Amino acid sequence: MKAAVYEGPRTVTVKDVPDVRIEHPCDIVVRITATNICGSDLHMYEGRTSFETGRTLGHENLGQVVEVGPAVRKVQVGEYVVLPFNIACGFCKQCERGLTNYCLTMQPEPALAGAAYGFADMGPYQGGQAELLRVPYGDFNALRLGEDAAERQTDYVMLADIFPTGYHATEMAHVKPGDQTIVFGAGPVGLMAAYSALLKGAGRVWVADHQPDRLRMAEGIGAIPIDTSEQDPAEVVKEATLGLGADNGCECVGYQAHDPQGHEDAGLTLNGLIDSVRFTGGIGVVGVFLPEDPGGAEAQGELEAQGKVPIDFGMMWFKGQRMGTGQAPVKKYNRALRDLIASGKAKPSFVVSHELGLDEAPGAYEHFDARDEGWTKVVLHPDGHGDGLKR
Repeated sequence: MKAAVYEGPRTVTVKDVPDVRIEHPCDIVVRITATNICGSDLHMYEGRTSFETGRTLGHENLGQVVEVGPAVRKVQVGEYVVLPFNIACGFCKQCERGLTNYCLTMQPEPALAGAAYGFADMGPYQGGQAELLRVPYGDFNALRLGEDAAERQTDYVMLADIFPTGYHATEMAHVKPGDQTIVFGAGPVGLMAAYSALLKGAGRVWVADHQPDRLRMAEGIGAIPIDTSEQDPAEVVKEATLGLGADNGCECVGYQAHDPQGHEDAGLTLNGLIDSVRFTGGIGVVGVFLPEDPGGAEAQGELEAQGKVPIDFGMMWFKGQRMGTGQAPVKKYNRALRDLIASGKAKPSFVVSHELGLDEAPGAYEHFDARDEGWTKVVLHPDGHGDGLKR
C-alpha cells in the first residue's frame, strides 16, 4: 500500500509500505478515504520532535471498514467511521474516567500516558496518511457515521482532531453563552476554537494572528479578527471591555509561536492570554508544548529546548486565572459534534482550502509548512478523489 512517510526534516515521500493487517482480535482495518495534514504534523515535519524516520504520518483519519477482528462486535465491514487521534483501550483507569487522551494501556512506556496514530512519543502506531490503517480496539475507538458520510467527508474528518480539540479549548476555558472570548492563533485549531465558542453562544469572539487569509476566514464565521502585526490583542480586548479583558481565552498555537517578524517565543501566546483575560478568567491551552524540543536551543534557547517556557506566572497568580492544558479527549465530544454536523448546525469544513491525492502530500506539506497564502487546511484522499483547490 502507499503511504506518506517521514524521511527526515522537511522530507516526506509517498512510497510503498507493507499492508496493514489484523494483529489483535479487537482490531479493525480501515480503507482511508480522507486524512488531514495537521499543524501538529508540522512539528514533526520540521524535525522539532523525536519522530522516527520511516514512520507513516497522519492522525486525522476517516474511511470505510474493510476487515474486522474476530472479537469485534459493533463495527461492521462497509461502514464509514471517523477515528479519534487518541488510541485508547476503553478499560484502563484513565479511559474509565473519560480521559482517553491519557490511556495507560496503549502507551508502551510505563512512565507516559496517551497514544496516537503517527505521532511522536505516543506509541509505535503508524499514521493514516496511507491507503489502509489498523485501528486497535475498533469497537471503542471508531465512531460510526451515517449515510451522508461519503459525500460529507470533509466535515466529518474534522471530528478526528481539530473540531473536538478546538471545542476542548473552550471547555477548559469555561466558555459560556454571552461570554467574551479571545483565541490566539487562526490556524485550523484556533478557527475551530472560535467556531466552538460561537456555537456555544459566546457574545464576542476575537481571533489574534498575523496571517491575513486565516484572519479573513475567522471574520467569515463571525469572529473579530486582530492582526497582531498591527495591533496588540490585549489592548484591543481591554478597550472593548472597559479595561477588564475577555472572560476567557484559548491558546491554539503552541511552543513554536512566533511574532510577525518570524522570531520564535514559546511564551508569546500564553503571556498574551494572561494579559488579555480578566481577573478570575479561564484559559484553555491546546497548542502543542513538549518536554523536549530538539530544535529549541537554536530557535529560542536552552530552557525552551527542555520545555521550560517563561510565562508571566506572577500576573496569572495575581489575577486568579485558571489554566487548563493538554490534548483533547476526542471521544468526550465527537459524538455530539457529529450530530451537530449531521443536523446541519455545524459545518467545520469551512477551514478546508485543498483536497488532494495522497501522491501530492510532499508538496502539500511544503506549502502548509510555509503558511503560503490560501493553504489553511489540506485533506488528502488516498482513494484518488482529491481534486485540487477547493475554494
